[in-house]
Amino acid sequence: MQVATQIPFDLGHRTAWGRDNFLVSPSNQDSVAWLDLWPEWPAPALILYGPVASGKSHLGAVWCEQSRAACIDIKTLSPHTVADIALQCKHLILDDADNIIGNLEREKGLFHLYNIFKEERRSFLMILEEPPVRRTFALPDLASRLRAAPAVSIREPDDQLLAALLVKLFSDRQLRIGADVIHYIVPRIERSFEAAQKLVMQADSKALIEKRAVSIPLVREILKSAEE
Repeated sequence: MQVATQIPFDLGHRTAWGRDNFLVSPSNQDSVAWLDLWPEWPAPALILYGPVASGKSHLGAVWCEQSRAACIDIKTLSPHTVADIALQCKHLILDDADNIIGNLEREKGLFHLYNIFKEERRSFLMILEEPPVRRTFALPDLASRLRAAPAVSIREPDDQLLAALLVKLFSDRQLRIGADVIHYIVPRIERSFEAAQKLVMQADSKALIEKRAVSIPLVREILKSAEE
């Protein structure tokens, strides 16, 4: 007899974005310190960079609340929209800013914004996967300004942060997980935020389909399947 399965509907989950929900560890404490330094940044821009799913957007949201910065759609950035953008807010966050670099129109827009913000002593936070010194720009003048701006990274997590991150990711999905499950996972997965995020998503989906709790046996099956 074939066992019936339940198709999981992606109803979304609530992610906790507050400062109290940001997990501070040696891998990100420098980034936190730089954001806490605002508004005493030495330049109009601060570059925050790090791997996928490392908490950059979360930390950016914390700074947004602190500075009352606005977040704009990167696709709308051009020399023609700079004036309107500058009127919208005093401070700005550019999340997913990798999509600016290499696009001449967007780079021109950011170049003009940079000059406005510098003259008027405003601030913007630019979130990237890699720092400007490792990127190829279409506009040399923008490249020189961003490469001279302070840049701080979020590194891959240590065991302590990885365990805390797993607890948070499961909690965001309203899943109660025993400490034994966390202790089982930590030494067995890649030391990356992306790997932790993927495992939690897979565990949530598998538990829903099979109507099981997230347990060591369930996690073991996921990890074994990934090796095959």
